[in-house]
Amino acid sequence: MALKLRSYSVLLVSAAQNLNAALRELLPEAACDRVETASDISAAKRACAEQAFDFVIVNSPLPDDPGVRFAIDRCGSGETVSLLLVRSELFEDVTDKVSEHGVFTLSKPLSRPMMETALRWMVSARERLRKTEKKTLSLEEKMAEIRLVNRAKWLLIEREGMDEPAAHRYIEKQAMDRCVTRRVVAEEILGQ
Repeated sequence: MALKLRSYSVLLVSAAQNLNAALRELLPEAACDRVETASDISAAKRACAEQAFDFVIVNSPLPDDPGVRFAIDRCGSGETVSLLLVRSELFEDVTDKVSEHGVFTLSKPLSRPMMETALRWMVSARERLRKTEKKTLSLEEKMAEIRLVNRAKWLLIEREGMDEPAAHRYIEKQAMDRCVTRRVVAEEILGQ
C-alpha cells in the first residue's frame, strides 16, 4: 500500500501487543514517520498532551476504558483522524454513537485489506483537515488585517481629522504607492 503526499504520526492505543505489531507492519515507514503505542487511555491522553498525532487508532476495549470517548475527543481536536476497532457484536451500536463525530470504526477481527482500506480513508480525511486548517488560518489572518486597518483608520480620523472614506483612501494609496500591504501601512500608522 502506498500512502502518498506526506508523513503521518500515529498513536496506537491497544493493550494487545500482537495487534500493535501487526498494525506497525501495515503502516509504511516512509508515510508514517512516527508511530507510538499506548497500552491504556491514561497513557494515550498523556501522549496526546505532549504532542499532536495525525492518526489515533484505538483497539477497544482497553484495561481502563472502552476508548470511545477518547476517540471522539481526538476527532474533536480538529487535527486528528480516529479509528476505533470494536468487537463485531458492538460494531453497530458503537458506529451509531461515533460516526456523527467523524470517528471511523472497524469490526474485529480485522483483515489486512480491510485495514489498508481504512488507512486510505484516514489519509483522505487528514488531507481534507489540512486544507480546512489552511483556509481557517487564511481567514483569521485576513480578519486580523481588517481589524488592524480599521484601528489605523480611526487613529487617522482622530488625529488628522479625516473622515472614514478619506482615511481608507489614504491607507490604500500608501499601500499602492509603496508596494506594501495595507497591514504594513496600518502598523506604521499605529506605531507598531
